[in-house]
Amino acid sequence: MTENMCVQASSFVWLIVGAVVWVAAPLLLAIVWKIKKKEPFTSILIGAAAFLVFALILEKPIQNLLAFPTTMGLPDHAVSKFLNANPVLLALVAGLFPGIFEETGRLIAFKTVLKRRRNRETSISYGIGHGGFEVILILGMTYLQYIVYAVMINTGVFGTVIEQVAAQAPEQLGSINTVVSLLTGFSFADFGIAFVERIFAVLFHIGASVLVFYACRDKKRFWLYPLAIAIHTGLDFIAALNVFHVIDLSPWALEGIAAVFGLLTFFGAYLLLYKKDVGKETL
Repeated sequence: MTENMCVQASSFVWLIVGAVVWVAAPLLLAIVWKIKKKEPFTSILIGAAAFLVFALILEKPIQNLLAFPTTMGLPDHAVSKFLNANPVLLALVAGLFPGIFEETGRLIAFKTVLKRRRNRETSISYGIGHGGFEVILILGMTYLQYIVYAVMINTGVFGTVIEQVAAQAPEQLGSINTVVSLLTGFSFADFGIAFVERIFAVLFHIGASVLVFYACRDKKRFWLYPLAIAIHTGLDFIAALNVFHVIDLSPWALEGIAAVFGLLTFFGAYLLLYKKDVGKETL
């Protein structure tokens, strides 16, 4: 398939720009915030670590075991068959898992290792660590992988990979073909969509971190924790509906929805909680 396909120089440029941006931008944001606010860098690292533990180590395997066991080399079971036969319910599960696990990760972090850090800046630090590490791990590493694939396509090596996949795991050929199509036509628009989406995603993660931070500081505001779960679930639920073809939204329409969730969550938390907490150590 790749014999007559080639990744253009312009596509390489945007892949390289993306790889650099997705790694450098979160690190730069974390460094600037630490210097400006004199925040312990460990607060940022704890946000990153919590994302790793609760989103990747715990959430994804459990979600896959429940809904997508074949991705783990396991046969389908009654629950997975039922969910996959009901795409709306499947989308709800796909949205609910990140909502519960990631917001609970914030809650546990603020209740344990960050318990003594009660200054409001800690909430932002955590959010930068959580959202920034997600950018580095998901997009930064993906773009680096794409660059390797692009080189393999242009040198003809990727054809051998496809032959091996066709022989050993033919069900994955669709995903491979999608990657090839993406890389051979990669443009500024693709980079731009990802860039805009990540800005709103990071704003959301910072806003959600502020919500859960104040849920931990004040028992009367504990309702902010389930609110964060509900907002997170709603955002991922809509995205999953599109992935499972229940709805058909353009990439920019999805970015518009992400913008609404991200901006409302961030500015709502910032204006109603963070900004009003000037000079307060306890509530």
